[in-house]
Amino acid sequence: MPDDRIATISSVAPARPIAVSPKNPCPFLRALVAEGLVGGQFVPLATLSETIKAASGEQGLKAILAGVQVYFVALIANGLSPLRLLRSFWSGAELDALRDGPLDKHGCSSRILGTTAEVSEAELERLASFGKDRQDPSGGIERGLTIEEITAYMDANFDRAAGARRPIDRKLMNGEWPVLLKIMGKGDGEGRYLSVAEVRTLFVERRLPARIVARLPTNP
Repeated sequence: MPDDRIATISSVAPARPIAVSPKNPCPFLRALVAEGLVGGQFVPLATLSETIKAASGEQGLKAILAGVQVYFVALIANGLSPLRLLRSFWSGAELDALRDGPLDKHGCSSRILGTTAEVSEAELERLASFGKDRQDPSGGIERGLTIEEITAYMDANFDRAAGARRPIDRKLMNGEWPVLLKIMGKGDGEGRYLSVAEVRTLFVERRLPARIVARLPTNP
């Protein structure tokens, strides 16, 4: 690894007005709940699909494909039994019951968020170590990860989980960090990067960047 992988991250985090269950392990969904953009219990699949599609900023066919993908991922997120699938289809995704579902990698990932929703500063620093300092399009320099660096990070996470991982876990990772890059990334093309500062805010404060919130529909 290059020697310039050094991270400096603030540790100050204000309290959020809406509590989020530790059984919701997805940082993006946790932020949506904390900001009152969706509920923590059953969220209709169409609502969740439209919300995340809006957050992505995609238009046209890409937006349609993104919405369909989110819909089917949300359908299976709580379980794969026929009864569970029917319940999800009818009532929606239960965001407060995602942990231990079929998409939960049980520590075979970033390990930034613990099982009781505590945030690991060491793991945030580790994430930052895979990135480099980049020019923020709005001004200044910040640490960020491009898709190449995110891929290296995910590969390293999978490698360290040897002996406690499933083959599918590496594929499941592709639905997390690359998607965050697509939604929250700054810049364009190969230079598009995920801001470490914004990732920290997402995990610790459960808050989305203002530019993402501006894309979203109002409270349900």
